[in-house]
Amino acid sequence: MSREFNVGVLGATGAVGREMLNCLLERGFPFKKVKPLASQRSAGKKIEFDDGELTVELAQPKSFDDLDIAIFSAGAKASGEFAPIAARSGCIVVDNSSNWRMDPRVPLVIPEVNPGALKNHKGIIANPNCSTIQMLVALKPIYDAVGIKRIIVSTYQSVSGTGQKGVEELAEQTKNLFNGVETKNKVYPHRIAFNCLPHIDVFTENGYTKEEMKMVNETKKIFDDQSIKVSATCVRVPVFYAHSEAIWIETGRPISPESARELLSRAPGILLVDDPSQNAYPLASEATGRDDVFVGRIRADISHDNGLSMWVVADNVRKGAATNAVEIAELLIRDPQLLKTDWKD
Repeated sequence: MSREFNVGVLGATGAVGREMLNCLLERGFPFKKVKPLASQRSAGKKIEFDDGELTVELAQPKSFDDLDIAIFSAGAKASGEFAPIAARSGCIVVDNSSNWRMDPRVPLVIPEVNPGALKNHKGIIANPNCSTIQMLVALKPIYDAVGIKRIIVSTYQSVSGTGQKGVEELAEQTKNLFNGVETKNKVYPHRIAFNCLPHIDVFTENGYTKEEMKMVNETKKIFDDQSIKVSATCVRVPVFYAHSEAIWIETGRPISPESARELLSRAPGILLVDDPSQNAYPLASEATGRDDVFVGRIRADISHDNGLSMWVVADNVRKGAATNAVEIAELLIRDPQLLKTDWKD
């Protein structure tokens, strides 16, 4: 009989945490027990799972003693506190926060892009930023084929990237505007309904936001390529789910749009939607609830001989967070050599 695993989900009552639970079920992950964990505020709540209910437990140091794998989506502070404790107890952590992504001891993994990085894990594995994940899934086949020197990306990120509070603010503001009621901004610095905000996370000294610099630094780490140049502009748009990206790349060697389409059509995790004559291109409305990275509008850049442009869309809560984390867990359980921890502070 194949082995079953005890799995924990930290942040189980949040939007991503709930989706992680859904992914475990949908993908048939071989769990023996699933333990939902959260802060004091959510401990004791009941959540539906597998035709039944689970009771959310308070996250504390002993919570991980009986777990094989824990998937975290509870923010950087909780991750910084509990991930080392879990790893020292023998529980492998797949963390969705930004806390460990750039730590040299921690692999930053997208299963379709750099699964080999898992062999160096010490017990903590980082899930990349949602916008980075979909971009690099789309670019990996081209990177391997002809190299990529430079990436310029503009993102159009849905409000669910801010969590449930972002979804609620957009819904409330939209309703108020249609009814002639004054809107209030709590989550964002300006009204998000019928607006676009070129401001995700805080601004840094170089004029880029932290979200934009995540895409820069994570790309270099995941591709293991410090020479690749990346510039990002991240924009919050009034869409509930799924992030869209306009990506321009300068390749190392020329590649035609036709060759790029052929590569991408065979690549794992990608759904090619690229027939402008039929108005077929990736849409946030079509990507919502899906695990694919949708790629289209592939075309030669008329301003550069080695330039290629494309449009990439993916559900930020699914592939951009929950699904990617569960896929990492799936890779771990396929190789007994990876089911180890060796974390040292």
